[in-house]
Amino acid sequence: MDKTFLITGVSSGLGRAFASGALRAGHTVVGTVRKQADAEEFAALSPERAHARLLDVTDEAAVHSVVEDVEASVGTIDVLIANAGYGVEGTFEETPLSELRAQFEVNVFGAAATVRAVLPYMRERRRGHILAVTSMGGLAGFPGVSAYCGSKYALEGILEAVGKEVIGFGIHVTAIEPGSFRTDWAGRSMIRVPRSIPDYDEIFKPIRAARQAASGNQLGDPDKAAAAVLRILDEPDPPAHLVLGSDALRLVRAARADLDKDLDTWEELSHSTDFADGHQIA
Repeated sequence: MDKTFLITGVSSGLGRAFASGALRAGHTVVGTVRKQADAEEFAALSPERAHARLLDVTDEAAVHSVVEDVEASVGTIDVLIANAGYGVEGTFEETPLSELRAQFEVNVFGAAATVRAVLPYMRERRRGHILAVTSMGGLAGFPGVSAYCGSKYALEGILEAVGKEVIGFGIHVTAIEPGSFRTDWAGRSMIRVPRSIPDYDEIFKPIRAARQAASGNQLGDPDKAAAAVLRILDEPDPPAHLVLGSDALRLVRAARADLDKDLDTWEELSHSTDFADGHQIA
């Protein structure tokens, strides 16, 4: 059955791939962009089914206005993909708090505003699928991208909790956790914090050099990511977490193993903080 999608950040990268895949599958897609030229380019992909809207996801009022307009003029939103976001690269100590706040403003609060805007409509209809692009960095921390990982971890927590709140309304929530995909993420979609502390040279110089060298040669195919996302939309029990890419699967599993090791090693100490007659939460 044809669906109406709202996808934020469709000018390039995974957002464009998701939108193009949905259009090829016969769906209607409303894609948000930041520039008029990008809006015209996107609408030209399919004059009847591709609809562009200018939007800055950090403007909450504008987010709600766009959702209201789409519901009234295009169609009921069946699928939301909150994709808009970017990366900040830099060691934590070298990253100004202003950059950290800006990272969260887009990656966390922008996504949250979009989810909040569509929820009343989906809840009233008792159906819908909300997806948001986090990252393998939302399930595993990596040196040199602490601001980015922090924002994605925060979004992961929000999505997991929201999914449990709305499942009774027939609304599914999925966090999409991509690995390294052949997009502009490591290029124009990344802010690189200037270096200022030589102590980090040994650990960080190779990381920055490797990421720059890999840009354009990443493992993941964006079109295959789009196909994977479309695949789960018809599932009666879609995943709460969709890890995309063998690199992401490997690295997330390694991070989970490290967590399990800590849980097992320090289990006795964890138990030691309980009251003997305390109440166990469900």
